[in-house]
Amino acid sequence: MAEILAEADALERAAELILAGETVAIPTETVYGLAADATNGEAVARIYEAKGRPSFNPLIVHVDSMAMAERIGIFDPLARKLAETFWPGPLTLVLPAAAGSPVHALTAAGLETIGIRMPRGFGAALIARTGRALAAPSANSSGLITATSARAVEDDLGRRIPLIVDGGTTPVGVESTIVKIENGDMRLLRPGGVSAEKLEAVAGRKVLRGAKGAPVVAPGMLASHYAPGAKVRLDATSVAADEALLAFGPARAKGAERARAVKNLSPAGDLREAAANLFGFLSALDKSGAATIAVEPVPAHGLGEAINDRLARAAAPRETPAASR
Repeated sequence: MAEILAEADALERAAELILAGETVAIPTETVYGLAADATNGEAVARIYEAKGRPSFNPLIVHVDSMAMAERIGIFDPLARKLAETFWPGPLTLVLPAAAGSPVHALTAAGLETIGIRMPRGFGAALIARTGRALAAPSANSSGLITATSARAVEDDLGRRIPLIVDGGTTPVGVESTIVKIENGDMRLLRPGGVSAEKLEAVAGRKVLRGAKGAPVVAPGMLASHYAPGAKVRLDATSVAADEALLAFGPARAKGAERARAVKNLSPAGDLREAAANLFGFLSALDKSGAATIAVEPVPAHGLGEAINDRLARAAAPRETPAASR
């Protein structure tokens, strides 16, 4: 079972676990979050593993300063005005990812945008203590009720994580508002702790609703949204000479030696390592010049379910929509 420490006594232990690549349930002003180092792919994979998340949805990155935020996302004047007004607080801004961002590709689920929030309280203190931005979705199993108390986290995730920080009942009680900033517009992707009316009052313009025919870049997206430029061929047992190969495990598909390029998600067959490598390796193979990326079979259990979900999206016809996850 998870260790449970009062907020006043938990900072050093929580920081130790975060820096070791573990997950920690922490209180924020909105709901309890399941936090891990956003720059560490295997740590982020542990979040998906603990939540049983069915697909690699993008995770919100939590920061403790504008300086840290600006290393991760690109702020236009509107985004900066909203951040200066509502941060720290329950507002997530979806922005273009900054060049050289330290955030691991798995955190953003391979997207070119990133959701950023600046929390109050223990989350801010933990970020400052570790010097790491934190990926922190809600601390509950995927599809279950969001946790607003340490007891609720314990009842759900207590056997899957090492530490729960008890900060009492969260004051806001609903998740953050998510707004995408694009071409001077605000697009509401999820209502939450900051109302649309407050956003409009500060921005001096209307909040737009919906995803404008594009994939939602906070949880939920089109089937092909993560697709590379190359075609993706799944469950490959052989490889053509003009294909790149995304491998898994110790045994190779027939003809692997002829592949234009090869990346092995995990030579040892470790699904956590595979999840951490997935987006970076797909991107590298896409740059190889191959018209097709052949993908060896990946087991469908545990994190393999999420890996296969992502690969199916990458291989889907480019205009095929899917129900949001």
